[in-house]
Amino acid sequence: MLHYLPSKFPRNGNLLRQDSNMSTHKIALLDGDGIGPEIMAEAVKILNLVAERNQVDFELESGAFGATAYFSHGNSFPDETKALCDSADAILKGPIGLSHEDSKKIPVDMQPERGALLPLRRRYDTFANFRPVYLPKDIAHFSPLKAEVIGDGIDFIIIRELVGGLYFGNKETGVTESGKRFVTESLEYDEDQIARIARVAFETAQKRQGVLHNIHKSNVLKSSVLWNEVMEEVGRDFPDVQIKHILVDAAATYLCLNPGQFDVMVMENMFGDILSDQGGGILGSLGLMPSACMGPDKAYYEPSHGSAPDIAGQKIANPYSMIGSVAMMLEMSFGMDSEARNVWQAMQSVFAQGFSTPDLSKPGSDVKMISTDGFGDLVAEELSKL
Repeated sequence: MLHYLPSKFPRNGNLLRQDSNMSTHKIALLDGDGIGPEIMAEAVKILNLVAERNQVDFELESGAFGATAYFSHGNSFPDETKALCDSADAILKGPIGLSHEDSKKIPVDMQPERGALLPLRRRYDTFANFRPVYLPKDIAHFSPLKAEVIGDGIDFIIIRELVGGLYFGNKETGVTESGKRFVTESLEYDEDQIARIARVAFETAQKRQGVLHNIHKSNVLKSSVLWNEVMEEVGRDFPDVQIKHILVDAAATYLCLNPGQFDVMVMENMFGDILSDQGGGILGSLGLMPSACMGPDKAYYEPSHGSAPDIAGQKIANPYSMIGSVAMMLEMSFGMDSEARNVWQAMQSVFAQGFSTPDLSKPGSDVKMISTDGFGDLVAEELSKL
């Protein structure tokens, strides 16, 4: 379940420069919106236990971020939060966003994704997004896929380029001379942007099974033609890694029919956004998918799911992906690989004992239903045994 991290990814100076011998780590906590504060509380519970078990001091400090920040500070990413994140060794972020109707209460450019999330990524150049799609056989019942498709379990990782492409290209809106509204958005990449995410992907594949699936749309998009050229060029430095090129639409089909063929997948920003959510569907819920967003000097960690405002405050949201993001942070920012493994094992143990939360399991299903904090308590209890 580990080995998201390419060999030397943050530890050779190319990206994060962390010292695993440090006794104190400052973590910025950005609760976010909706269910964010509820699941963040469970992540903090696990961080406190990890600190006790390892004689490590986690300095935890909260900052306003997202829609909540806009309503309290007039800005979705306030200057105080930027200063906090600048000073932190790592950032743990909860989900952000509002319902479609409520989002209209915020100016378009200040809505959480445009006003907070994209600026966060740009500020720290978090170009490499790791999203593990991990489904052990013991929790395969969450998946909508047939048992014969799941087999002995699913374990692959999507590496998404996070600060280029359509989301960060030039944007223009206006009205034509004939009075028609229009919008133009450009998909932009240069070879350096592609090369650095390619290197991360190849290094990750080296640590795992030695196979890299490159996802593209070169039969239509010239950006994908350049993407593939650079992938091949970087691949010459990794003769022990086999690269397989797959069109993005075909990849979407294969993810449903035979997800076990994948181990490491790399793709541009929008493709990664879409296919990683499909990965959540394979698992049965985005609530089972944590993620890491890595830059040259800073990383932030977050669940892949949204803020679920419709269930906020009900304590029925599963904190798995939030706690899983903590596990990724322990490994990728702080070098605490064994403790990260323990956190994963503790969460799997809770599921294996038949416990679940209402957001993941239907009433009447053969599970023992517990609350958000109940799940966190059980994970802490299992972790204490390891």
